[in-house]
Amino acid sequence: MRHIVTLITDFGTADGYVAELKGVLLSGSPDITIVDLTHDIPPQDVEAARLTLARSWRRFPEHTVHLVVVDPGVGSERAALAVASQGRFLLGPDNGVLSPALLAGGADVVSMPIPLHASATFHGRDVFAPAAVRLAAGETLARLGVPKSDPVIRRTPDTRRRGDGSIAGQVMLVDRFGNLITNIVARMSGTVEIGAHTITVMRTYSDVAEGSLVALAGSSGFLEVAARGGNAAAALAVRRGDPVVWKPENV
Repeated sequence: MRHIVTLITDFGTADGYVAELKGVLLSGSPDITIVDLTHDIPPQDVEAARLTLARSWRRFPEHTVHLVVVDPGVGSERAALAVASQGRFLLGPDNGVLSPALLAGGADVVSMPIPLHASATFHGRDVFAPAAVRLAAGETLARLGVPKSDPVIRRTPDTRRRGDGSIAGQVMLVDRFGNLITNIVARMSGTVEIGAHTITVMRTYSDVAEGSLVALAGSSGFLEVAARGGNAAAALAVRRGDPVVWKPENV
């Protein structure tokens, strides 16, 4: 039996939307263990939700059901997807948010019907949560919908290796600490250029003085730029998509 259901949404917790999701889940199966991964995805930020899912979905046991609802196109003709990948199950809109599982290899994807009673503004409650209950109870993916051969895929932008051995990339995500997570695979030495700043790659935050900038290999496996005890994004006036370059030593 599959009893773990995780939630990623942009609903926040000030309103009752998350409570309604959980009510549907627990009404369908009181034995479900609900894990809140986050409800603080910025509103309609599909890319931030994709990256959050990428870090977390395979950390959970096989048979876990991941429910991801960040859906600017709710009520439109976009499909509602159920995915089986790497022994886990994922539910969410066909807007690229489930890309980490779709790209993992061997994924099975179905498009689920939208019930006539479903609210045009709350498919999380009326489409995805009931489907999560069914998957958690052991129902097969094939019973939820029809095969989908062309789901929307979002990919992390590629980096570019330059003639001098440096790598050009970009800021992929700004986390709540103001750390700048890049799309450059982590390096243990060299420097990072971002804006007008050149920052040495160190091992830990504590290798620099309080308030100083530091580049390091983050837990995501990518290079990050941080300000020890501060906010690098604010200090550098940098946001997602801004360019960044890693240079090896002596370049």
